Amino acid sequence: AVVSTQSGHYGRGGPESFTPDHKPLLGEVLGCRGFYQGAGFNSSGIMLAGGSGRELANMVVNGYSSIDMFSYDVNRYHPDCIKDSAWILERSHEAYAKNYAMIFIHDENLASRDMRTDALHDTLLKRGCVYQQRQGFERPGWFLLDKSVNLEKKKYDWYGSYGSEKYSDYPYRDCLELDYTFGYPKQFDIIGAESDACRNRAALFNMSYFGKFFLSGPDAQAAVDYLCCSNVNKGQGSTVYTNMLNASGGSETDLTVSHIEPDPVTGEDRFYIAAGGGSSYRDMCHILNVIDMKKFNCTVKDHSADYGMLSLQGPKSREILQKICDADFSNEAFPFSTHKLVNINGHEVRAMRLTFVGELGWELHVPSESLVEVYNIVMETGAEHGIVDSGYRAIDALSSEKGYKHWHEDVRPDTTPLEAGMAWLVNPKLKTKTDFLGRDALLKQKKDGLKKRLVCLKVKSDVPLVTLESIFRDGQVAGYVRRTAYGYSVGCNVAWGYIEHPEKITLDYIREGSYQVECMGERYDAEMSLQAPFDPKNNRVKGFYE
Repeated sequence: AVVSTQSGHYGRGGPESFTPDHKPLLGEVLGCRGFYQGAGFNSSGIMLAGGSGRELANMVVNGYSSIDMFSYDVNRYHPDCIKDSAWILERSHEAYAKNYAMIFIHDENLASRDMRTDALHDTLLKRGCVYQQRQGFERPGWFLLDKSVNLEKKKYDWYGSYGSEKYSDYPYRDCLELDYTFGYPKQFDIIGAESDACRNRAALFNMSYFGKFFLSGPDAQAAVDYLCCSNVNKGQGSTVYTNMLNASGGSETDLTVSHIEPDPVTGEDRFYIAAGGGSSYRDMCHILNVIDMKKFNCTVKDHSADYGMLSLQGPKSREILQKICDADFSNEAFPFSTHKLVNINGHEVRAMRLTFVGELGWELHVPSESLVEVYNIVMETGAEHGIVDSGYRAIDALSSEKGYKHWHEDVRPDTTPLEAGMAWLVNPKLKTKTDFLGRDALLKQKKDGLKKRLVCLKVKSDVPLVTLESIFRDGQVAGYVRRTAYGYSVGCNVAWGYIEHPEKITLDYIREGSYQVECMGERYDAEMSLQAPFDPKNNRVKGFYE
């Protein structure tokens, strides 16, 4: 539209594109190879054009970006979300309305909630669950002690706009506002109690928002061998934590790959992939694109909605499962990084001995129709052992002090496993002749040396760290914090960040430095380590408790 003014000057106006999270859409569209989007700039096109154009060119030419672009990735939304016009409209409005608002790190959306839920949603809601939302899926954040509070997420009130009335009584919103602080939040001790229960008794985490994919076909083994940087050729019954890399050796995703029983119809090899729900659709896009690129004869089927996932962790986890299952859960019969089909009160469950919190524990992959009953049995049996419901805020704390990596934070497409201190993940496979995506880049990096290295920093500060704080080495900025959480077991903030060197970084260079982290204008002394501050020898994971 052209608008004339009395002064004789002319202005132009027109529609602008807005997205549900106020970030652009960049990258190759799944199902249409060679078609790239660079759109949805939310009135920030001039500001973002240079960097976005450069990275879009990198994607077209190289197949990957030179820096982490997940927040702009065209495949970051789950298909269920972008098919829902109400979700798009409400979330786009809220993102626009809060564009200049102070957004705290644990804030959550109020628009279009309860869009994707699992069978346990209402059960946990009655038990005080304060939910988070990722890719439209509701996952437990933490649990309110007062179970009488109605924590239902209400229909979006448009913040009182468009003739709507803003809710005056909204307990869920009140819980979110507990985190609207630059200090430690009021629920700090509640999250600490959930963490403590996991370390000393047992905690049950509902992780059903994970993506769950079945990869099968004549080339299934060849496909996972090429996709994964770890050795996943360990036979049926194995479960392997691994990364999938790009050609530069950067991490495109981290997930677990389980070699399960053959396809019941074709008899072909079959693998079960469990991927973090916050990026699971993007993970599937990466897998499908690589399969297409290499012309592997196999298929990937998304069964995320068909299975729930419970993670039982803590010193008492084995005793609880042994009482309700027909299998032997001893170290000898059920080693770490393996899985079995077990029976829990008539329900077939795939139990995997894994942990993301650093304890003896198992993941229970349960058909959705059985999820509530299996949950109830575990909680009832675990009551005598002091079991508690626990959420992702506790997982953040537990995993940070244990040194377990988060994709998109500790590891990203612009960092390699070698830089992240995860040589153990790739070295065994690098010693073989098995080819995999990113192999050549890692071999070159091992030969040339690293320029950055992930380190752990223990910081005792008056305020919590929130990420992106500057890291000082001998008074000079040497990097920034990628991820942080308060480590309740070690009594301080635990931060992870990369220390950089313009030429080559050595372990001596890292160890000889004196470190500080700057937060809220203050510098705090930091104790640097190259290993996790909690149980670095993995005794608890092995089931060895003093």
